[in-house]
Amino acid sequence: MGKIDDERAFFSEAWIEPPQKLQKKSVAAEKPHYHGHRDRLRERFVAGGADALPDYELLELLLFRLIPRVDTKPIAKALIARFGSLAEVLGAPASLLEEVKGIGPTVATDLKVIAATAQRMARGEVRGREVLSNWTQLLDYCRSAMAFRILFLDKKNGLIADEVQQTGTVDHTPVYPREVVKRALELSASAVILVHNHPSGDPTPSRADIEMTRVIVEVAKPLGITVHDHIIVGKDGHASLKGLKLI
Repeated sequence: MGKIDDERAFFSEAWIEPPQKLQKKSVAAEKPHYHGHRDRLRERFVAGGADALPDYELLELLLFRLIPRVDTKPIAKALIARFGSLAEVLGAPASLLEEVKGIGPTVATDLKVIAATAQRMARGEVRGREVLSNWTQLLDYCRSAMAFRILFLDKKNGLIADEVQQTGTVDHTPVYPREVVKRALELSASAVILVHNHPSGDPTPSRADIEMTRVIVEVAKPLGITVHDHIIVGKDGHASLKGLKLI
């Protein structure tokens, strides 16, 4: 048999036994132990919705379809333990997802497709609305993004655009503040919110985070552009530079 690139097919094939062995087993023995668990989990979701399930069980429901014929509970728990929450699992880079046992390139890509879909839905929910009016919704959106992003807002704090910035620009790139302000002017934005994640999990702002934010504030203010906040998301929570009175 040739190399199997799709781990979903691998797990499916790995579960199939030779016909002669299957014939010797009872019907009860043929059914994997987790089938009843899957049915019960689906019933709880149908009855109570997403709020009835913790993050790892909701992730299990996703993995049921992505990795058939395998007990996905340990995989879901390992993902949550590694990244902290369902939002952060979906927001994690594919390369890091693949470091978790049971997750290969295909399933990692599938999770990123789900993440992109969820993010687009979240973007639709906040676009044009007053972003600062719902802090919880804003944080949920930031957790799903997991990249260095800038939210460009209009005079009513409605979202005009959400753009990913070039990787690495958070660490001392002289042109970076000017590029942020230039883009804000192009979009006729009146304010911005900076968002990025700390892969280490600790959301505590670094010296570079603080200095870079202050430079952007100084460059933007004379042009009538307000920096409302810089939110840092980590596994252990989030930090707001405005809330910490650092800007």
